[in-house]
Amino acid sequence: MKYKFLLLIPFLTICHIASAQKWQPGYFYDTKGNKVTGLIQSNPSGKGPIKTEGFIVYKDSEKANEVKLSASDIRYYVAGKDSFVVAHAPQNETWSRHEIDFVRVELDEPLKLYVYGGGSKGSGGFKIRPDVGFGIGGGSFGGYGGGGVGISLGNGGGGSSRTVYYFGATPAEMNQVTPQNFVDVMSDIMADEPLALEAIQTGKYRLEKMPQLINYYRQLKAHNKPNN
Repeated sequence: MKYKFLLLIPFLTICHIASAQKWQPGYFYDTKGNKVTGLIQSNPSGKGPIKTEGFIVYKDSEKANEVKLSASDIRYYVAGKDSFVVAHAPQNETWSRHEIDFVRVELDEPLKLYVYGGGSKGSGGFKIRPDVGFGIGGGSFGGYGGGGVGISLGNGGGGSSRTVYYFGATPAEMNQVTPQNFVDVMSDIMADEPLALEAIQTGKYRLEKMPQLINYYRQLKAHNKPNN
């Protein structure tokens, strides 16, 4: 009996942690620019208020009533340490689950790095539209190569195992980071850290190693803060 009780303690601890992680302290700005603080669920299950939009669930305190907020109800929100902004799919892409959804701000630099998918509910799968060919230097990617790709994100069910990265000064200017434009885009984003820049341009990091590159860049930024 004693051993059963000891085994039950870590199980209950894990359940408590999982439950606590469901709601995170944060805030959102509504469409009028008002800041509202409380608790937020970033990837809620179930249906949102508007079928074509992603949504979050909010409550102002632990015991308060829950409120579902569609993407069009807010400008952006912060949950825990993560920031999310409302975005439409870029040109030549479709998010088949939602026309308007949230993307996480991965790096908040002048040229920002955004993330969509990667297991978030409603992201669905990732597939290339067969009716659009690959090309280089299309207008949709500005001064970076790798345009002309037709992408469809989402298959209407399940979670995405594919993380898609975008770059842009604002969500309205988002374009996808591709193998073709990776070096140019990431060199621009991380230009303030010479060691990261060198690692990108010498081929140490590629698109498939983006998480490692982001961690390396953050370590460099933290180490090189003025108070260090």
